[in-house]
Amino acid sequence: MALVTPVTDLLIVLYMCYIQYIICRRYVNVLRKMARGQCCEIHSELLIHTVSTVLLFHVLLFDGKVVWFHDGNACLYMNLLYVNPHSLNFANRQGSARNITVKVQFMNGEDPNNAMPVIFGKSSCVDYAKEAYTAVVYHNRSPDFHDEVKIKLPASLTDHHHILFTFYHVSCQQKQNTPLETPVGYTWIPMLQNGRLRTGNFCLPVSLEKPPQSYSVLSPDVPLPGMKWVDNHRGVFNVEVTSVSTVHTQDQYLDKFFALVHALDHMFPVRIGDMRIMENNLEEELKSSIAALNSSQLEPIVRFLHLLLDKLVLLVVRPPVISGQIVNLGQASFEVMASIVNRLHKYLDTSQDMHGRNSLLSSYVYYVFRLPNMDPNSPSPGPGLGGSVHYATMARSAQRPASLNLNRSRSLSNSNPDISGTPTSPDDEVRSIIGSKAMERCGNRMSSHTESASFLQTLTGRLPTKKLFHEELALQWVVSSGIVREGALQQAWFFFELMVKSIIHHLYFTDRLESPRKNRFPERFMDDITALVSTIAGDIVSRFQKDLELVERLNTSLAFFLNDLLSVMDRGFVFSLIKTYWKQVSTKLYMLQNPTLESLRLDFLRIVCSHEHYVTLNLPCSLLTPPASPSPSVSSATSQSSGFSTHAQDQKIANMFELSVPFREQHYLAGLVLTELAVILDPEGEASAPRMFGLHKKVISVVHNLLSSHDSDPRYADPEVKARVAMLYLPLIGIVMETLPQLHDFTDSHIQWGRPGGAQGSADGAGGDESVEDGNGMISQTVAMAIAGTSSPMSRPSSFLLNPQATTIPASRPHATFSAESSRSLLICLLWVLKNADECVLQKWFTDLSVSQLNRLLDMLYLCVSCFEYKGKKAFERMNSLTFKKSKDMKAKLEEAILGSIGARQEMVRRSRGQLERSPSGSAFGSQENLRWRKDMTHWRQHSERMDKTRAELEHEALIDGNLATEANLIILDTLEIIVQAVSVTESKESILGGMLKVLLHSMACNQSALYLQHCFATQRALVSKFPELLFEEETEQCADLCLRLLRNCSSSIGTIRSHASASLYLLMRQNFEIGNNFARVKMQATMSLSSLVGTSQNFNEEFLRRSLKTILTYGEEDLELRETTFPDQVQDLVFNLHMILSDTVKMKEHQEDPEMLIDLMYRIAKGYQTSPDLRLTWMQNMAGKHSERTNHAEAAQCLVHSAALVAEYLSMLEDRKYLPVGCVTFQNVSSNVLEESAVSDDVVSPDEEGICSGKYFTEAGLVGLLDQAASSFSLAGMYEAVNEVYKVLIPIHEANRDAKKLATIHGKLQEAFGKIVHQSTGWEDGKRMFGTYFRVGFYGSKFGDLDEQEFVYKEPAITKLAEVSHRLEGFYGERYGEDQVEVIKDSNLVDKCKLDPNKAYVQITYVEPYFDTYEMKDRITYFDKNYNLRRFVYCTPFTLDGRAHGDLHDQFKRKTILTTSHAFPYIKTRINIIHKEEISSMPIEVAIEDMQKKTQELAFATHQDPSDAKMLQMVLQGSVGTTVNQGPLEVAQVFLSEIPSDPKLYRHHNKLRLCFKDFTKRCEDALRKNKSLIGPDQKEYQRELERNYHRLKEALQPLICRKIPQLYKPVLQVTSHRDSFSRMSLRKLEL
Repeated sequence: MALVTPVTDLLIVLYMCYIQYIICRRYVNVLRKMARGQCCEIHSELLIHTVSTVLLFHVLLFDGKVVWFHDGNACLYMNLLYVNPHSLNFANRQGSARNITVKVQFMNGEDPNNAMPVIFGKSSCVDYAKEAYTAVVYHNRSPDFHDEVKIKLPASLTDHHHILFTFYHVSCQQKQNTPLETPVGYTWIPMLQNGRLRTGNFCLPVSLEKPPQSYSVLSPDVPLPGMKWVDNHRGVFNVEVTSVSTVHTQDQYLDKFFALVHALDHMFPVRIGDMRIMENNLEEELKSSIAALNSSQLEPIVRFLHLLLDKLVLLVVRPPVISGQIVNLGQASFEVMASIVNRLHKYLDTSQDMHGRNSLLSSYVYYVFRLPNMDPNSPSPGPGLGGSVHYATMARSAQRPASLNLNRSRSLSNSNPDISGTPTSPDDEVRSIIGSKAMERCGNRMSSHTESASFLQTLTGRLPTKKLFHEELALQWVVSSGIVREGALQQAWFFFELMVKSIIHHLYFTDRLESPRKNRFPERFMDDITALVSTIAGDIVSRFQKDLELVERLNTSLAFFLNDLLSVMDRGFVFSLIKTYWKQVSTKLYMLQNPTLESLRLDFLRIVCSHEHYVTLNLPCSLLTPPASPSPSVSSATSQSSGFSTHAQDQKIANMFELSVPFREQHYLAGLVLTELAVILDPEGEASAPRMFGLHKKVISVVHNLLSSHDSDPRYADPEVKARVAMLYLPLIGIVMETLPQLHDFTDSHIQWGRPGGAQGSADGAGGDESVEDGNGMISQTVAMAIAGTSSPMSRPSSFLLNPQATTIPASRPHATFSAESSRSLLICLLWVLKNADECVLQKWFTDLSVSQLNRLLDMLYLCVSCFEYKGKKAFERMNSLTFKKSKDMKAKLEEAILGSIGARQEMVRRSRGQLERSPSGSAFGSQENLRWRKDMTHWRQHSERMDKTRAELEHEALIDGNLATEANLIILDTLEIIVQAVSVTESKESILGGMLKVLLHSMACNQSALYLQHCFATQRALVSKFPELLFEEETEQCADLCLRLLRNCSSSIGTIRSHASASLYLLMRQNFEIGNNFARVKMQATMSLSSLVGTSQNFNEEFLRRSLKTILTYGEEDLELRETTFPDQVQDLVFNLHMILSDTVKMKEHQEDPEMLIDLMYRIAKGYQTSPDLRLTWMQNMAGKHSERTNHAEAAQCLVHSAALVAEYLSMLEDRKYLPVGCVTFQNVSSNVLEESAVSDDVVSPDEEGICSGKYFTEAGLVGLLDQAASSFSLAGMYEAVNEVYKVLIPIHEANRDAKKLATIHGKLQEAFGKIVHQSTGWEDGKRMFGTYFRVGFYGSKFGDLDEQEFVYKEPAITKLAEVSHRLEGFYGERYGEDQVEVIKDSNLVDKCKLDPNKAYVQITYVEPYFDTYEMKDRITYFDKNYNLRRFVYCTPFTLDGRAHGDLHDQFKRKTILTTSHAFPYIKTRINIIHKEEISSMPIEVAIEDMQKKTQELAFATHQDPSDAKMLQMVLQGSVGTTVNQGPLEVAQVFLSEIPSDPKLYRHHNKLRLCFKDFTKRCEDALRKNKSLIGPDQKEYQRELERNYHRLKEALQPLICRKIPQLYKPVLQVTSHRDSFSRMSLRKLEL
């Protein structure tokens, strides 16, 4: 029995071939490393053992053989036959034949002794036997068989080889003189038929007699004379014969082709099967057999693919000579090659690599393809490629296609005169390719041209020069058309790689590697290549909208082809090919802005620029004088020596920083890259449209990858060399400056890009005209012109100046913003150029820049600081957890989509209709668009890729990020110092230094390493020492910022940073004292900075700051120069004040995560500073900032109003000006809480004391600024009435100053505010403004500490649900105390603390509404009045007397709880303590009265609303008289009005409810009448239905509302003489 079946054999063969391929690839890697000097030695025994192991596995499985050739190569030989008898029908045979078995023999003749021992034996038997038997089927004349016979076929078969079947009847009981086995039939199968192996299913007749002589050459179907057959010669035996063979193709078309090619080496005539081929019909048969290869089955083509392709290549290169005539088979061979390659790609799509290449074809190019050898004496380079006199070279056809008649106006090599045109040494680049077994290109390389050195050395002959494969291939491709050309385009990569490998072998075998590149190839071949590239570029341009997948493959293949040509052909010629492609694509893009075509061009450029000598090709050290050709022709061997040998001579600095025409011609490839970057990122160009926006990431990635490769390349490790490389990318600085408004905003808060204060203003004033003139100096107007010569320049912005009116980037950017990833990559490229460029060149260029351009450069550095700020390990862990969670979600969705039923059918339908969208920057070939489920192509892999990273990996990433942050900021610091050197000698230095200081301060505010901070502090001290007036006289605000940054670093846990920060702070104070300014002002800035620091910083350390303050105090005591002055005492006072602030604010650390508690603490600290107005004002501003962060604009406005009141209070003490507000009293109409700012008085603090009220806000301008900010915040909060009150205070000030412009602005804003009031007061319930929602929150439990048993009213944003507040507080306190320790009390009843768990924390949350007494309602008319200055709130609690919350109408009571807070809302806090509580209970009838009154008010409002709202009116009507709700009002009436109450105390309520129903019916009637006047004809029926419902309701209510209580009124008495008594008694109610 065989171990495996034929199908299993075939599968394992394919699998082991794949393993062999992988091992060979690894073997190639070892050879490549050895060739590069990375491997000292190689053990051939180990490699042979590895390959032998694989082949031995084949032998064990298939009993095949390993054949070792003389050149060391090995292949597997297999020639097996499987025979499976199926059934036999002896039903019509006469005689006894019931227990039947079949004997199988493989015969090489007709004699019984000719049985061959080739049948595999069963276990415990001999290895090979001459015969095999099937199992005996008992007592069955028509048995079925289930046996398999495995036969080892001879290598050479003849017509006498056949399989003989002998049928035996086996006796169960042996009789005397009777054999046990009796033959009952014979049949056979000849092995060859017309020279081909016979396989398949057979139904054979069975002979009763032994076959006669010479039967083996005939089929049993032929009726032989004199023989007896079973069932009249009908087929009665079914058998199947299959083969697994490396010898027999088992395909008639392949057999015929191989036989005809083989026949070329033999004498004629030749017999092939039943055909007799003569020399005169050989050409016709050969061509027909080549064409018939398209009809072959795919399986034999795959098994014999390499041999088939070798034969076709042989026919192309060496056409046969038949009858003295050369037969040109090149076209036919090319056509069938294209067809076969496409069939393999189409039907073997699962065996493609990441680039869409078929593995069989790529392995052929890598390991099998070689040029046929013309020398008959040399060893054969491949099977079937031996030399023969019947082959000859054919002269080139005289008639060439019209497309090849090109006007070659270019020169093959117009080299720079300084560079030698003839190489002096071999071409190392190509030699390295030839010398290794195979070289795997990195990452995205698709072309590889490799060959074994040992094999090449065995080829002693020279290849023919008259007809070369690459020349013929290029010619046939160019002249092809129709289906053939389409097939070649479909798999262009294969033909390109064949062509390039042929070129390399040709150069090697003909010793042309050392010849000049321009002399390596004939003119006609270069014409063919030019025509081929031109036509393919035309196909890309014309077909990208129709067949994108094909165009993507074609574009990529062409790019790799040109990349490879750069290594073997004249570089000037290759550049002209690139220019040809570029010109066609650019022309199309100019007519049709399409992101897909732009993406294709980017892919092309990325591949071409991946050449290993990319830098040298750009001539980084040549003068900016345009050469005659796009680039000189240099060889790889001389490129490294010539590339960096020359130095720049007197170049104009500006030309090095702009994409001028000389720059792009001299640095050709770099010019293409930067031009693409500039065009796509141009904010004013068409490429910035949203549909082109997806290309930003792609083009930035191209530049980023190039710079990364330069940085890691050891050839450019020398700083001088790297500076030359960076020179190629100097225009990148200007490009990034142009795109600055589009970059992602990495700053955490909305910070101005332009520097505040005088810096930006001076830049506008001093540099405005200059910026218009010099704005184009950065990037030429022709930056977007196509590199191929299209005359369509795209304009660039004429100035780098940002919008000076812009306050924040998110609000002012006119263009879409890049993603964070793209912006970061672009800025990394910028920093690399700044780091490696020559400092002298940069300094000269900075000197020539205008003020506006320098300001934009500083803005760009500011953004870089934010971009590369170190985020810390926690940020990476958080990002990793989110990524892992997302990957798990995606995995679950993917599994659900595959295994489940959701979306599968819809996806299939959508896919079939071609509705899948494609991304312009999509996959390499677009093949993933049709991906359903292919494990090796999906982004998620279960075992090989882990989305979650280990702790070590996270720490490593954090370390890399920290090093990058340090490196980036040091580069920024170096650039700032270069700018200082450049502008220090100019007149505009004051306009620039302020911006530099801003960048420096921003870098101090970010998370930085200790190394950077040391250098940063040194630069800061040098800058302040060199320009002290800048900081203390002009940039006073930045002086305060600098104090804040220094104090922040004084609290660092690193001693070195504290030392530097302490020294900088002390020197700052010392320099300010020496300059003669008021040191008290600096002390106040430091104090305010510390207050701001402890109020906003979360990682503030009190202990370390105290140490730094002690260091500063020591500096002051040991300063000998100033010991005799008051400076040491002032330093001591300052340190003491700072210590006090630290003591007061230490508690704030404990409540950083609790916004309400944090605001309470800040409020408490600010209240403690009522005797120190500057600090109180600082803390009020801190609170305003916190409120603004949480979008609490009303509370932020209140903080600003309190600040303005505080300033007004002190201004009134200093001087009496009638137009200024008289202290806090003036602000009463804005807020009733503001009077608390009047607590200070002249006897507590004197406002004219030194250092008191010295801040910028304690001036008239400061007061105006605070009020303006307050008005803006009120406007953001929608409180336009408060805006009016604020401007009432501002208007007199501007009127006194005769400031008509400010007055016009104020009145314009007032007009806008009042317009919004009018517009928004016409809706439902005054309704489009929502000022806030209020909740009562009570805390119970010892865990809350001071909050225990405290009750507050919380103000939340409008339309906040109770569940939202409950979830937020429960989550916050649950995280703080433990989720199981916090419990929310669901009801609003009184809390009995004795029933609570003392170990838990309880929170009770209740929704409350503003409450007003009746007398208050006359003053609170508008919606704003009812939501401003609120101190009383109410909430209702339903209850019943039996303890339930809800019951029937007659049992339903309601309790009103009225709360009073300590201050009125809105206040400077969002929660205010409850200081008083009052409860009022309502009886059921009172509850009913309130409900009916509310419903009646709604009806009245909807009826009299102006303008009328029909939808609102109908909604209220439906709720009042609709049939579905009739039971509402009617049930209330039936419960409370059906009977007169027995309790006289309820008479008045009964009567009041009756009157309410009267009013209710009247309002319903009015509403119906109003609705009738509003509806159209289509709602007439609806109106009638409402009227019918109303009449039914009225009829049901009529007896109830007409029933009066007789006891309620006394009868009218007779008139008496006492008039007064009559007047008193006539209308008096009877009291019983």
